Amino acid sequence: MTSRYPQARTVVLTGAASPRGIGQATANYLAERGWNVGVIDLDDAESKAVAQNIAETFGVQAVGVGADVSDEAAVCAAFDVIESQLPQVVALVNLAGISSPDPYLEVTSDEWNRVININLTGVHHVTRRAAQTMVKHELGRIVSLSSVSAQRGGGTYSKAAYSAAKAGVIGLTRAVARELGPFGVTVNAIAPGPINTDIMGGPLTEERKARMASDGVLNRIGEPIDVAAAVSYLISEDAGFVTGHTLNVDGGLYMH
Repeated sequence: MTSRYPQARTVVLTGAASPRGIGQATANYLAERGWNVGVIDLDDAESKAVAQNIAETFGVQAVGVGADVSDEAAVCAAFDVIESQLPQVVALVNLAGISSPDPYLEVTSDEWNRVININLTGVHHVTRRAAQTMVKHELGRIVSLSSVSAQRGGGTYSKAAYSAAKAGVIGLTRAVARELGPFGVTVNAIAPGPINTDIMGGPLTEERKARMASDGVLNRIGEPIDVAAAVSYLISEDAGFVTGHTLNVDGGLYMH
């Protein structure tokens, strides 16, 4: 089959500046496999530093821009900068997100809105801006991070507001997949289980890791590379017949 992917292609990742996060691990993983990388994160200086390190380490082009994903105008401006400096954007990976451990009976309106605005509305803002480009080229891959919390109703470090937002990501993924399919754009979600990152409430002790792993069927919790490999598949050309899907990367924690 003749490749439809341009030889020089770009993936844009949100939330890729944190040194211990899934985002940066995924950015490195994709850059190592030849993707040019656009980084959008809250801190402009950190985003630029991560992009520079990716370019120097992997020999690809990379651009970092600071933007709050809950601010639509800032998202569009950041995307414009990336598109002006990098090859065609073929893939988007929505990784920006925040945790929220507040119990439901204690969650404030401000906290609820903060979590929804970043974890769900932010995904919408970036997805729609990326989709405009992808539809024009009739080619694109969009992957958004949901969570096992969306499917199990919590049961993890984060609680109701987070679970609701991440469930919304799954619904948004399916709806957008349905609308963008005719334009050659696939849209999928990944639902990680417990992953060894700081969003789990800080560095994990061995005791806490063992306790979290005991809920699944594998004798460990996940590492960022586990999610990065899943992203790499879903944005690959070979995944062109997979859309509207939520891929569980959770060690068997949630089974249908």
